[in-house]
Amino acid sequence: MKTKTSLTLLDPVLLKPAIVASFTKLSPQVQWRNPVMFVVYIGSILTTLLGLLALQGQGEESAGFILGVSLWLWFTVLFANFAEALAEGRSKAQAASLRSLKKSTWAKKFKDPVNKIFHGTTWLPEQAENLRKGDVVLVDADDMIPLDGEVIEGVATVDESAITGESAPVIRESGGDFSSVTGGTRVLSDWLVVRITVNPGESFLDRMISMVEGAKRQKTPNEIALTILLVALTIVFLIVTVTLLPFSVFSVGASGAGTVVSLTALIALLVCLIPTTIGGLLSAVGVAGMSRMMQANVIATSGRAVEAAGDVDVLLLDKTGTITHGNRQAATFLPAPGVTEAQLAIVAVQASMADETPEGRSIVTLAQRLGAVEPLVGESHEVPFTAQTRMSGVDVKNSDGSMRQLRKGAVDAIRKHIESLGGGLPAQVIRAADEVSRRGSTPLAVSDGNSVLGIVELKDIVKAGIKERFMELRRMGIKTIMITGDNKLTAAAIAAEAGVDDFLAEATPEDKLKLIRQYQAEGRLVAMTGDGTNDAPALAQADVAVAMNSGTQAAKEAGNMVDLDSNPTKLLEVVETGKALLMTRGSLTTFSIANDVAKYFAIIPAIFVTTYPQLAALNVMRLGSPSSAILSAVIFNALIIMFLIPLALKGVKYRAMGAAMLLRRNLLIYGLGGLIVPFIGIKAIDLLLVALHLA
Repeated sequence: MKTKTSLTLLDPVLLKPAIVASFTKLSPQVQWRNPVMFVVYIGSILTTLLGLLALQGQGEESAGFILGVSLWLWFTVLFANFAEALAEGRSKAQAASLRSLKKSTWAKKFKDPVNKIFHGTTWLPEQAENLRKGDVVLVDADDMIPLDGEVIEGVATVDESAITGESAPVIRESGGDFSSVTGGTRVLSDWLVVRITVNPGESFLDRMISMVEGAKRQKTPNEIALTILLVALTIVFLIVTVTLLPFSVFSVGASGAGTVVSLTALIALLVCLIPTTIGGLLSAVGVAGMSRMMQANVIATSGRAVEAAGDVDVLLLDKTGTITHGNRQAATFLPAPGVTEAQLAIVAVQASMADETPEGRSIVTLAQRLGAVEPLVGESHEVPFTAQTRMSGVDVKNSDGSMRQLRKGAVDAIRKHIESLGGGLPAQVIRAADEVSRRGSTPLAVSDGNSVLGIVELKDIVKAGIKERFMELRRMGIKTIMITGDNKLTAAAIAAEAGVDDFLAEATPEDKLKLIRQYQAEGRLVAMTGDGTNDAPALAQADVAVAMNSGTQAAKEAGNMVDLDSNPTKLLEVVETGKALLMTRGSLTTFSIANDVAKYFAIIPAIFVTTYPQLAALNVMRLGSPSSAILSAVIFNALIIMFLIPLALKGVKYRAMGAAMLLRRNLLIYGLGGLIVPFIGIKAIDLLLVALHLA
C-alpha cells in the first residue's frame, strides 16, 4: 500500500478531479456547510447581479469594477473548494488503492467445524462473500485469506505487503498474540486453519476504506470550536458592515460631501474582514491530518483520534519492542576464577550451537567480536532446551571415548546439573550472578562437565536514540511511562537507562487500566500502544489507543488507531502528527486573523475618503485609487488561499518545544508574517492593476 505516498500535490491524478470538484461544490447544499465561505458565496451572487445591472446602465459603480470584484469573489469560493477537494482527493486515492485489494476469492470451508479439525479434513469450496462469522476455513500455501479471522491451527508465513506495504513475510500461528489474520493477505508456506471473525462488509479492509472515505465528514471538537469562533467573527463583521451603509448615508447627508458607499464595496469589505483564509482551508486541514496518518501507515478511526493525539500528555509504552529490542542479547562474559574470558566465550558458543533463539545467536555474535570461536572436535549430540531442564547444550564424544557435557542455562539449573556430576558452584560465580540480576539483566551459567566456567549476562538492549526521543517528549510536557511484566528491579534499571519518567512493573491488565483511569481522573489525556488481548481493556480506556496490525482482533477492535507496520514506536510518530495537525490549524488561524489588518488600511480609506478626506492618512500603502485598493484587497484575499493550500495539506513541521516557546514562535512567524505579507501583496497587485489600466 505504499503507492498512497507517491501522489504529489501537483499530480494530475489529484489535480484534474479537484478542479472539477471545485465547480460541483458550488451547489448551495454544499456551501452552506461552511458558514464563512457561504457568506462569500452569497456575496459572489449579489455582486454578479449588481454587475449585470451595471451592464444595463443601472449600476452603482462601473460594470468593470463590479464584475472584477465578483470574479475574484467567485475565485475565492473556488479556491476554498479546490483546497477541500484536493485533500479529499488524496483520501479517495487511498481508498481506491485499498479497494483494489478486495478480490473475490474462493475459500476452503470445513463441513463440520464443531469437531476437532486436522489438516486434510473434508472441506468444500465457497466464495468469500458467502462466508459468515464463525465459519472455519483451510488456507494452504499460495491461497488468499478470504476474510479476517483467528488462526486456530497451524503455523505459516503470511505475505501482508498488500496491507502494510512491507515485503518481509510474517509468522502467524494459533494461540498467543500473533493469531490474527487479515482478509486479502496471502499464505506463503505451510497452512493455516482460520475461524472467520467478521461477516462480509465488516472486514478490516472494509473498515479502512470507510474510515478513509468518511474522513471529510468528520469534525473534531477542536474543529467545531474553531468553526463556532469563525462564525461568531463573521456575524460580528456582518453586523458592522451592515451598519456602515446607513452611517454612510447619514454622513453624506450631514456633510453634503462625498458619495454613499456602494453595496459592492461593502461586500468586498465584509469578505476581506471575515476570516476567509482559515475558513477556506479548515476542512482541508482536518482531512489532510487523517491523510498524513495514512501516509505513516496508521489507520485512524476518526479525526477525533488524530486530534486527541496532539493533546496527549501521558504516554504508556510497552518495554519490549518499543523501548528495548524484542529479545535480550548477550552483553558480557563474566569468567569464574581461574578461567579466561576467551575460554568462557568458546564454551558458551559451543554450548549454543543448537540454540537458534535470538539469545543464543547473540552469544555467538558477542564471542565473534572477541575472536573467541572454536569448532567442536569429535562426535556431538545436541541437547535442546526444555522448560523442565531450563538449559541446553551439546554432548561431545572425545577421541578416547569419554563424554564431554557442555551446558548453558539458568544458574540454579546449572547448579543442579553440576552437583549431580559431583561438582559445585563457586561463591564468586554466585556473587556475579546476583550482581547481574541486580542490574536488571539475566544471568546464564556455562558449564563444562562438572565445572562452571562463568556467567553470560543477557540484558535488554535499549534502542538507539530512544532516550533522546523521550527528552523531546519531556520538553513538550509529555510524561512517559514504561509498562513491563518484569520485576521492579529489572524495570527500574531499564527505565533509568531509557530515560522514561516513570514505570509500572509486574503489570497486569487490571494495573494498566487502573493507571490510565488515574491519570484521566486528573484531567490528562493518555495514549497507549498494545497488541495482545490482555491489552484490550486498557486500549479501550485510553484516549489514543494504537493497536498493532499483527496483534489480536480484540486489540484492533479496542484501539482507535491501527498501525499497519506493527511498530510499537509508531506511537511517538502518531503524537507528533497529531501535534502537527493542531499546530497547522493554529498557525493558519493566526495568519488569517493577522492578515486582515492590511485590508483595513486598503478598503476603509477607499470607501470613506470622499466623505472624510482625513482618512487618506490611513492609505499607508499609497494605493493608486479607491477602486484599485478594493480590487487589490479582494484579489489578495483569494490568492492567499491558493498559496497556503500546500501548507494546509503538508502541515506545519512539528518541533519539540514547550508551549510558551511554541506560542512565541507561532506568533512571530504566522502572526508577524500575517501582518507584513498582505501589505506587500496588496501593494504589488495594486501596482500591476494600475500599470495594466485595469483599475
